[in-house]
Amino acid sequence: MPPVPLHLSVALEGAGWHPAAWRHHDARPRELFSAGYWTALAAEAERGLLDFVTIEDSLGLQSSRHEEADGRTDQVRGRLDAVLLAARLAPATSRIGLVPTATVTHTEPFHVAIGIATVDHVSHGRAGWRAQISPRHAEAGHFGRRTFPVLTADGYDDPALAGHVAGLFAEAEDAVEVARRLWDSWEDDAVIRDVPTGRYVDRDKLHSIDFQGRWFGVRGPSITPRPPQGRPIVAALAHGPVPYGFAARAADVVFVTPRDKDDARSIVAQVRAAEGGRAEGPLRIFADLEVHLETGATAAAGRKARLDELDGAEHVPDVTVFTGTPEGLAGLLLDWREAGLDGFRLRPGVLPSDLAAVTRGVVPALQAAGAFRGAYEAATLRELLGLPHPANRYAAARG
Repeated sequence: MPPVPLHLSVALEGAGWHPAAWRHHDARPRELFSAGYWTALAAEAERGLLDFVTIEDSLGLQSSRHEEADGRTDQVRGRLDAVLLAARLAPATSRIGLVPTATVTHTEPFHVAIGIATVDHVSHGRAGWRAQISPRHAEAGHFGRRTFPVLTADGYDDPALAGHVAGLFAEAEDAVEVARRLWDSWEDDAVIRDVPTGRYVDRDKLHSIDFQGRWFGVRGPSITPRPPQGRPIVAALAHGPVPYGFAARAADVVFVTPRDKDDARSIVAQVRAAEGGRAEGPLRIFADLEVHLETGATAAAGRKARLDELDGAEHVPDVTVFTGTPEGLAGLLLDWREAGLDGFRLRPGVLPSDLAAVTRGVVPALQAAGAFRGAYEAATLRELLGLPHPANRYAAARG
């Protein structure tokens, strides 16, 4: 039996994931806040038949420090709103999934739900949402509704700080549930548009969700009709047991950060063990890797070293860094998937060059191995990921 094809995505972040990427000769720092820059990246990813792109976002400026602004002027600072950007990319693409980051903490799930539903409508079923928490004291200060403790890199060992973060993931779980209920609050055929009778909507097919939890009390219904996918996919980045549990219960796709193949196998086992009581369909597990790709492994390592020198320190991110050739990366992906991974999310070290190396080098190598699609086989992101169209809970209850 031929192997199940890999799922492959890329994470788009400014000029690239290396903090000195904007200084690389192939980078386009003057274009980072232009629509054309992002539409070109999305078009290149679609050219490579990737499942989806994710778009980074946060509630604070980028910083090299764990908690606070660093005052640096030699790294990219500032970004466009990811959900609005995804809506702009929708008409510029036709098949690739669009998964913006939207922070749960400090953000009402009603607003997130209608924003993601809007992207799903204008993209004809290609939207997702990377749900992210914001535990930082400085970001809470932007809103003034809650006071958070100051976190340090090693502070998660403090039981009080660990409890703070665990509480935010519990809040995020409720936020995802509210969003999914709002997406269900219109039945699929609630909009009639019957001109002769003057009936635009069947009011019996709009439902109050009447959600009442510890953090949210939401009546509904949504102001946006049910998305084409029913429920756009929810994704989450997870580094440890608490976020593994959140993703296993609340997400459709989880991005994990293994150090190697054996670590990937261990993480997959932990995530699968946390899936008890899961209400949604299958959970897809993707491994994150930062990639620096050149025609030779020595050239790739040298480029990364030069960027480190420009930045003044070795870049050590929260994921494994691969420096090498596209063919070498393809081999690593094929090897690691034996650990039980469904796919990978690649973080290009430098944009747009490393993205092009993925689409024009890694993808052909995977195709030659029979491990990646030769054409898009489905119209919606859910279908690309092999996830079923969810039944509407309120339609089922209505009988």
